[in-house]
Amino acid sequence: MSSNVHDTSSVDDCRIITLQRHHHRNGNLAVTQGEEDIPFHIKRVYYLYDVPAGETRGGHSHNYCETFLIAVSGSLDITIDDGVKQRTFTLNRPDRGLYLPAGIWRLLHNFSSGSVCLAIVSIFFREDDYVREYSDFLRLTAHKREAQP
Repeated sequence: MSSNVHDTSSVDDCRIITLQRHHHRNGNLAVTQGEEDIPFHIKRVYYLYDVPAGETRGGHSHNYCETFLIAVSGSLDITIDDGVKQRTFTLNRPDRGLYLPAGIWRLLHNFSSGSVCLAIVSIFFREDDYVREYSDFLRLTAHKREAQP
């Protein structure tokens, strides 16, 4: 991915992906088979839990990393921003996740009590992958706003 991904990324590239579900009388199973379901090779998996009421997570974009987020328990809202448009998704089913390409600002909020958010990502952790200041994100996406009629 090039360093100008913020110039080309769009909230329209983000989408909900429904995973395979298997219903059984003794419980359900949701499964991903990597690149068959998620549009990138998986390099890292982590999860967020015990987020206190009213707190937010995220508040950054990535230069390289693609992300797939699933509320495996409970629910949360994810507000995404490409520098021009914003959209909010609610995740509340363990068989559906939100795909985020690189270059999209994300803010995770409105976590329900006991919620767990699983993150599946395309690269190993790299601090230089993060854009952590919204003012820097706006600078990286300025070309999009300048192109608006």
